[in-house]
Amino acid sequence: MNKIIKNRYEFVLLFDVENGNPNGDPDMGNLPRVDPQTGNGIVTDVCLKRKIRDYVDLVKNGEAGYEIYVKSGVVLNTQHKKAYDYLKIEPSNKKPKDEELTKFMCRNFYDIRTFGAVMTTEVNCGQVRGPVQLSFARSIEPIFQQEITITRCAVTNEKDAKKGQTMGKKQIVPYGLYRLEGYISAPLAKKTEFREEDLELLWRSLINMFEHDHSASKGKMAARKLIIFKHKSELGCCQSHILFEKVKVKPLSQDLPARSFGDYKITISEEIPEGVEIIEKL
Repeated sequence: MNKIIKNRYEFVLLFDVENGNPNGDPDMGNLPRVDPQTGNGIVTDVCLKRKIRDYVDLVKNGEAGYEIYVKSGVVLNTQHKKAYDYLKIEPSNKKPKDEELTKFMCRNFYDIRTFGAVMTTEVNCGQVRGPVQLSFARSIEPIFQQEITITRCAVTNEKDAKKGQTMGKKQIVPYGLYRLEGYISAPLAKKTEFREEDLELLWRSLINMFEHDHSASKGKMAARKLIIFKHKSELGCCQSHILFEKVKVKPLSQDLPARSFGDYKITISEEIPEGVEIIEKL
C-alpha cells in the first residue's frame, strides 16, 4: 500500500443537493453558482477540495504525513518554515536550490501530495503540480435558484426590541444532481510520491466528504455514485473524454422537475476501450 501509484485513472462522481446551497456565489448575494448561459448549477473545484481536505483532516487528525496545508486559520509561511526547520537552513524568498524543501512539503502534507501547491511566498518552498485534478462540477439539468425569507424571534440590537423579530434570507436549490469529473496522473504521482494508500483515502473522501459537512445552509447533500476508470498503464490506454462519454445521466421525465436521485437513469456503456477497467465504489 505504500507504493507510488502506477496506473492512470479518471473518475466520475455524482452527488446531489436537496433544499440547500452547494456552493454560494459571493458576487451574486450568495445565490447558488450557475452558468448564466445555460442555467446549469456549478460547484467549483476549490469548494470540493475544501471538503476533501476537511475529511482527511478529520480522519487522520494530524497523523504524520497527513497534515493539511490549506486550512482555516493557518499561515502558509509558517507551514513552509517547517521544511526549512527540518533541513536546518535559513528561510529564503528565492527559488529553492534544494529539492528536499519541496519533497518535505509533499511527504508531510496530504493535500500538496494530492493536488499540488504554489509555495512561492516570502518563505519559498517551490511549486509542484499534483497528480489529482478536479473539474468544476455541473448539474445535469438547469437548477432553480430560490431565495426564501425567514424570520427570527430574537433581535440583535436594543433599538429593535419592539419589533419582536427580524427577517433574513436563505438561498437554496430545491434539488440538483451534479456531475464531477476528475483525473489522476501516475507520472505526476512520482513527483509528489502519491501512494496507493493516498489513493484509497481519496476514494473514501469523495464518498464521505459530505457526511461531516452538513449545515442548515447546505441542506441535504450526498455522494450518490462514484465510477472509476483504471488504466493498465501509467500513460493510459485512451483519451479521458472517451471514458467520460461512456457515463450517461438522463432524467426519467421531461415534464416534471427532478426532485430525487431516483428521477434519473444512469447508464455505463459496456463498450470500454481495451486496457481500461471500470470500478464502481457506490
